[in-house]
Amino acid sequence: MTPKRERYHATSATESCCSTGHRLSDAELAADVRLLAAAGSETRYEALRLIADADGEVCACELEPALAVSQGAVSQALSRLRAAGLVTRRKDGRWRYYGVTPEAERLLSALDEIRESTHE
Repeated sequence: MTPKRERYHATSATESCCSTGHRLSDAELAADVRLLAAAGSETRYEALRLIADADGEVCACELEPALAVSQGAVSQALSRLRAAGLVTRRKDGRWRYYGVTPEAERLLSALDEIRESTHE
């Protein structure tokens, strides 16, 4: 180990070189990573934004032309967003309608705030 690296090396598993505040539990960390990974592709993020910006629910059939991707890609994106708890799904016959969850609303709101603060 180089001398520079030794400065930052913690001497034990519980001792840290600096105070980082609250440490996430393994469950919290896994949930955050799952949520961010679900929103982490352009197709999934754009689908989430389209659903959030709609007045109420959006039919899956409306997303395919808006996203300019295949029906299969839309289906996979929606499945991943739903598994992460970012969208809800309601079935009505052969149609599927999607809405955003409160978690998705908070995530998108936080991203909007970050974007606005970086453009000031």
